[in-house]
Amino acid sequence: MSVRIETLTVAPPDWDAFVRAHPRRTAYHLSAAVAIARDAFGLRCSYITARDAGGQLVGVLPLVEQSSMLLGRYLVSVPYFTYGGALANDDSIVVELAKAAADLAQERRAAHVELRHSAPVADLELGERLDKVSMVLTLPATEAELSKQLGSKLRSQIKRAEREQIEVSWGGAELLPHFYGVFASTMHELGTPVYSRRFFETVCRALPELSKVLVVRSRGIVQAVAIIVWHGDRIEVPWAACTPEGKRNSLNMRLYWEMLKFSVGAGATAFDFGRSSVDAGTYKFKAQWGAAPMQLHWHYWLPGGAPIPKLNHSNPKYALAANLWRRMPLWCANLIGPHIARNLP
Repeated sequence: MSVRIETLTVAPPDWDAFVRAHPRRTAYHLSAAVAIARDAFGLRCSYITARDAGGQLVGVLPLVEQSSMLLGRYLVSVPYFTYGGALANDDSIVVELAKAAADLAQERRAAHVELRHSAPVADLELGERLDKVSMVLTLPATEAELSKQLGSKLRSQIKRAEREQIEVSWGGAELLPHFYGVFASTMHELGTPVYSRRFFETVCRALPELSKVLVVRSRGIVQAVAIIVWHGDRIEVPWAACTPEGKRNSLNMRLYWEMLKFSVGAGATAFDFGRSSVDAGTYKFKAQWGAAPMQLHWHYWLPGGAPIPKLNHSNPKYALAANLWRRMPLWCANLIGPHIARNLP
């Protein structure tokens, strides 16, 4: 199919309708979600479109420009989230959108382009990372079936938390102050710069009907938190955290039970535990709930055959930075972290 490619700084009026109709859509493809990077961090966003001879939208590719001392300038579709990449009526259009992304990268003097696809793309001659998977659990129709499906060991761990005078709260942006305290502390323990609270406020504002905040208290103290996001009939947890005390008392297990129970009640067909490296600790934690790996396909345009960038602990520079970050006082990490995290993909 012959298509007309255009790169825009603002999403066209028919962008969201195309996204919502696409079978591989995610909430992060919506124009308001793409603009989170601009609204929270002031980053440059681009919207690449493909149209057929009649002017109908047949493909979209959102891009966000970031830069860091570690990786230089780069374009990501889209950062901060597991999913992004191109949506199109067929793979040949994805190839054309990727070419336009490469042209934009050269124009912007970017070191690479990262396209976060959840499926392989035929004839896309780009480097590909296959070291990450999403862990997805197919959900039954009722809570009783879900409980039976989880098994006696998990049910016992979930029940253990009932001794801790649990209070469960679901809501929106009004719960973010409670969410952020636990989340920021957990990120510090992991050696990872934390996003600003403004980022999460922007997420809730951009996706008001597609996101919810969960807070679990024990004896009046917030111990476990999460944010969930709808993608059609699938619900994902992109951010979750629990205090060390909460983990000792199985409140992390109760947190996930509450999310799964909510998802079944909301009519979701699957629960997405988020991405992991195969056989990592987070992978095993998610697998115990019955979640199965879904391969992620992250494609890279790189000039001159450069190696695929590694922004993880296999990169010695990143591992060193993470170790130093853990030693920093929490107040200092929370002050500096958001300025760094804005440019971490």
